[in-house]
Amino acid sequence: MAAGALADRVALVTGGSRGIGREIVLRLAGLGASVIINYRESAEAAREVLEQVLAANGSAELLPFDVASQDQVDDAFKQVVDQHEKIDILVNNAGITIDGLLMRQPAPDWDRIIDVNLRGIFHCTKAASRRMVRQRYGRIVNLTSVTGQMGNAGQAVYAATKAGIVGFTKSMARELAPRGITVNAVAPGFIETEMTAALDEDTRSKYLDAIPLGRFGSGDDVARTVAFLVDPGAGYITGQTIAVNGGLYM
Repeated sequence: MAAGALADRVALVTGGSRGIGREIVLRLAGLGASVIINYRESAEAAREVLEQVLAANGSAELLPFDVASQDQVDDAFKQVVDQHEKIDILVNNAGITIDGLLMRQPAPDWDRIIDVNLRGIFHCTKAASRRMVRQRYGRIVNLTSVTGQMGNAGQAVYAATKAGIVGFTKSMARELAPRGITVNAVAPGFIETEMTAALDEDTRSKYLDAIPLGRFGSGDDVARTVAFLVDPGAGYITGQTIAVNGGLYM
């Protein structure tokens, strides 16, 4: 896509202060969108992303709220619409994991992961779609994971939420299609992050051997896929889960 493909579009990215979310913010802002950067705790990291966007002559602002809180989400989306008079793009990126074998995992871990990964998408999609339906236009992209497609030992709860996002995406795509709103998901595989950087060489080699392309992905690999799905030209793609995993799962 050429620079400016998202000019005059208003986008909100949850969990936009670090990792994949950060790269999505930078990519959308670079394409001309006015980006609202959501975060819950990492204020310093969020400010750094904002400064990077502004330094590149992009448009962005910060909007802290907890996606798991319906009141906070409703207030935040009202603020966005009051200020910008619309919301064109929602990227549901915020998510957490608390790894551990299920037989040892306390119930509060399940509750917290569900709250952020599923309840958060429910709240944000509900709030955004209300406005998008009136506009008769919208692009929603939900971040799932290869773990939700193939499973992973020690991540049963996380995998359950990420698999749930796929079903949620398909259902919302059917509900919102008559109003010109597309809903898709992106499923990253192993992406270069602080977590993968901390892997020992043996573990890293084992993971790389399982990836046909022989490398971990970058946050920008994911961000480019999100940018494609939110482009006005992707209006005939909905209800899909796009894998960005180097062939790890097919």
